[in-house]
Amino acid sequence: MSRKIACITGASAGIGEATAKLLAEQQYNLILTARREDKLNILAQNLVSQYGISVKVLALDVRNRADVMNTFSSLPESWQKIDILINNAGLASGFGSIEEGNMDDWDVMIDTNVKGLLYVTRSVVPMMIEAGGGHIINIGSIAAKEVYANGNVYCATKHAVDALNKAMRLELSKYPIKVSAVHPGAVETEFSVVRFKGDKERASKVYEGFENLLAEDIADAIWYIISRPKHVNINEMVIMPTAQPMASLIHRK
Repeated sequence: MSRKIACITGASAGIGEATAKLLAEQQYNLILTARREDKLNILAQNLVSQYGISVKVLALDVRNRADVMNTFSSLPESWQKIDILINNAGLASGFGSIEEGNMDDWDVMIDTNVKGLLYVTRSVVPMMIEAGGGHIINIGSIAAKEVYANGNVYCATKHAVDALNKAMRLELSKYPIKVSAVHPGAVETEFSVVRFKGDKERASKVYEGFENLLAEDIADAIWYIISRPKHVNINEMVIMPTAQPMASLIHRK
């Protein structure tokens, strides 16, 4: 029996990397995409040697529509039956009030979190339809459900992911393609380092004084969603640290 194939965007670190490890353990073959090809290659080598699976590495910036379309249309036939697509690539850039927002940051977030997700989905869905089904999992955020101060455009992009998740679920169920979303609260990954432009000291303060979520917690939730019976679809999951009852409130020691 041939192994199923999972494609994970933004797989070079954080939630994407943790999910790749968990799915490799579950004997999925993997298509791993990210901009940092060196990190992907190291991860791929480790997973192949540890679990005996096959891994296809795709150096890809999801913001580049032509590259996304060409990359997926050029996949070898043996890699075209993608069973699971995990739209994980996303980021926050900057943290300022709307009247002083950096428009370059806005473009990066909109192009990555919304348009990039659409480009990849549009490339993969026809393969799933031809194969008679599949499962798309969109990684959102608590920012998809609540707006917090200085998160304006990031929150807007994740609200868009929430809307697109619902639209995909509505429009693709007839094929049948499952569609699910995971909306995490505070997860300690490279997220805050990216948001604060490499300021690791400032980023570390985001996670001080409470027990935050880990990338592995979200990977575990993704596996729960994937592993449900064929007739069961988890539409969405919102996952928060116990210390964070809402986006803008964290109980710190």
